[in-house]
Amino acid sequence: MEPAVSLAVCALLFLLWVRLKGLEFVLIHQRWVFVCLFLLPLSLIFDIYYYVRAWVVFKLSSAPRLHEQRVREWKEQGSKTFMCTGRPGWLTVSLRVGKYKKTHKNIMINLMDILEVDTKKQIVRVEPLVTMGQVTALLTSIGWTLPVLPELDDLTVGGLIMGTGIESSSHKYGLFQHICTAYELVLADGSFVRCTPSENSDLFYAVPWSCGTLGFLVAAEIRIIPAKKYVKLRFEPVRGLEAICAKFTHESQRQENHFVEGLLYSLDEAVIMTGVMTDEAEPSKLNSIGNYYKPWFFKHVENYLKTNREGLEYIPLRHYYHRHTRSIFWELQDIIPFGNNPIFRYLFGWMVPPKISLLKLTQGETLRKLYEQHHVVQDMLVPMKCLQQALHTFQNDIHVYPIWLCPFILPSQPGLVHPKGNEAELYIDIGAYGEPRVKHFEARSCMRQLEKFVRSVHGFQMLYADCYMNREEFWEMFDGSLYHKLREKLGCQDAFPEVYDKICKAARH
Repeated sequence: MEPAVSLAVCALLFLLWVRLKGLEFVLIHQRWVFVCLFLLPLSLIFDIYYYVRAWVVFKLSSAPRLHEQRVREWKEQGSKTFMCTGRPGWLTVSLRVGKYKKTHKNIMINLMDILEVDTKKQIVRVEPLVTMGQVTALLTSIGWTLPVLPELDDLTVGGLIMGTGIESSSHKYGLFQHICTAYELVLADGSFVRCTPSENSDLFYAVPWSCGTLGFLVAAEIRIIPAKKYVKLRFEPVRGLEAICAKFTHESQRQENHFVEGLLYSLDEAVIMTGVMTDEAEPSKLNSIGNYYKPWFFKHVENYLKTNREGLEYIPLRHYYHRHTRSIFWELQDIIPFGNNPIFRYLFGWMVPPKISLLKLTQGETLRKLYEQHHVVQDMLVPMKCLQQALHTFQNDIHVYPIWLCPFILPSQPGLVHPKGNEAELYIDIGAYGEPRVKHFEARSCMRQLEKFVRSVHGFQMLYADCYMNREEFWEMFDGSLYHKLREKLGCQDAFPEVYDKICKAARH
């Protein structure tokens, strides 16, 4: 009974402290206390529930039987006002606050199951709220994987299609949308349509990045490929910006690399990682980096830079896919400053990370505004040939490190996002997450400067993040010709907002 009594006393003292200081003070200045005592255990319960539920549903094969019923219910809930999914904004991974949820007709339906795995056709058919954690848990257990599998466990298929998704294999396979072979949607008039590159092809190419403004996604078919047990990962520290850009470009062009990724720790210091899938591993070099007691991946990588040595490790495939999950890339160090301490990892690391959705739900308006003004979460996609110029711009405008570098091939296809020319082009995702260190940082002006640069090189901004462009600038960045044609053809004007009005801050304020 003594541990229970001690725990009760600690809880009582904590509640008294909160009462004395005020809940808002605790949530802002001592957020780690609230996260460790409440959000970590609650996140663990959520994960266990959804894992068990997904396993039971798939084993009983009940998802395909229920899918048609759910779609009918979805269709019956439509109305003449603007519609959006009824999923609460705090449940999404995006840090942006979607005010449209309060003014639009919310269509409530739970479409969160894997419907079918067809290994002969090499296709998995899933509902839009299926997460990357669900996908890897199932597919790797039967020897398959997605060609592009974005890192964070809670990213959903719907979000990765209607927004976008990328992984360190994207230099071979493109963005998440480029491994999809079919979408099933409910349109503005309540009709059901299936689209592929050869059937309703205009809609197929217009759906990615449309953020649910052409119709409701109810299922998707995605390519799968055979999986192997490990990723043989090489770590190479590189110094000097010119050398970093040259090395990264070279490795991104090599098709024998299954995975290419870079972590930039300053403007002239980086570690470039290349990997291949393999079934064989040298036992002495095996690193199960996903185990809860292991150091955070970005800190582990940084050791190769600090010691100025190259390295070779064999990482279990699922551990590799979710290597940035436990530390939410490097965002968790600002929430739990001692989270990478060995004592914390061994005692409490099994509960990490807290759910991003719960962090959003409990942050409060004051903390949200502080994050908006003093924190950056942005992914900018620019041509690889502009990498050196882009990194200088990131340094001058926001000065956030580490920076994530992820290459991808962008095919020349119709839709909102494509290269300037008529041929596929190698691009790079530059991900900046953290507190800007540039003097006199002001979110709106600094981000508008960065957005202007990205437009000037025919790049793109990921739409999960805060976007400060006006309407003209937005449609300068994205090709709206096919999108607007389909909105008119499908009668979307009275059913769904335009993607700009749904996404950009200038339209929401």
